[in-house]
Amino acid sequence: MQGNYKALWLDKNNHLVVLDQRCLPFEEKTVTLTNVQETIDAIENMTVRGAGVIGNVAGFGIYLASKESSGDLKKLEQWAEEIKESRPTAINLMWAVDRMMSIARYSDNWAEDLKREAILIADEDCIRSKKIAEHGADIIEEIMLSHGLERFNVLTHCNGGWLAIIDEGSALAPIYEAYRRGIDIHVWVDETRPRNQGANLTAWELLKAGVKHTVIADNTGGHLMQNSMVDMVITGADRVARNGDSANKIGTYPKALCANDNDVPFYIALPSSTFDFKILDGVGEIPIEIRSEDEIKFIKGLDREGNIQEIQIVPSASSALNYGFDVTPARLITGLITERGVCMAESEAIGELFKDLI
Repeated sequence: MQGNYKALWLDKNNHLVVLDQRCLPFEEKTVTLTNVQETIDAIENMTVRGAGVIGNVAGFGIYLASKESSGDLKKLEQWAEEIKESRPTAINLMWAVDRMMSIARYSDNWAEDLKREAILIADEDCIRSKKIAEHGADIIEEIMLSHGLERFNVLTHCNGGWLAIIDEGSALAPIYEAYRRGIDIHVWVDETRPRNQGANLTAWELLKAGVKHTVIADNTGGHLMQNSMVDMVITGADRVARNGDSANKIGTYPKALCANDNDVPFYIALPSSTFDFKILDGVGEIPIEIRSEDEIKFIKGLDREGNIQEIQIVPSASSALNYGFDVTPARLITGLITERGVCMAESEAIGELFKDLI
């Protein structure tokens, strides 16, 4: 292992320790996952979030499951399917589980081989994240140069930082790199209702990194773009189809529409493991998770006395519909920022960049 990743690590007992994202930004707590059921629960209840980190946790979950299965491949395969069913939209989860199981089916030493593979998956994500950072920061510098900008304003939606993809993130990785290069960068942070991943997680990350940012209500982005207050939109993705259609946290699609209407570049940042090359039409085929209506009806935060409280904000008798994701059509995406470089969101360009994986 390269070291302790920011969002997760193995302890001395080879148990997986993860940051409990449900507690952020007000408390920094960890949860130790010792078996497969705890891994499934952590993914389902959003102890861990973000496509990449979910995939990493799933990989280590197969390793933990192998220690419980006593060499029973059928039992391990059953648990693998249960892990894959824990979150249906993020393709990184399925990709990591399938990769781990391909090792399990031909290994005579599960304990060592599966641990090694889970670590390798995480290490590779770190490398991908750093390359995404470099490619994305290059785009920022190009836009600044072409427009004669001294300060750069980025808008992002949900959390695409190291809490989502170790160890720098996807959407936030270019921002961190730009900041390291000395660029005067400022981030508009969508609150990202209903789970508030922007207000809670992205703001917390940027604050720790010293990056200037402002939290905004989700519907503010269009106004900012109309008034030339956004130079670029960058989001992450949970699944990107072969044609470039991209699924991300609900509310991403409207940002792309606003960006298109105001000639603001709109980029998706993602590692190659987020592509689903089997899906040819993302809008029609990417499965969209529907989550509990309680996420809309209740909100958690600090009261004025500094106590963490959960309160209801919707009438008890009202129903709520909670789609977790939407799909941005490829035609609205300026480009895809990947570890291999930047390409257009179209089948031909994606195929050329990733022809060895298709």
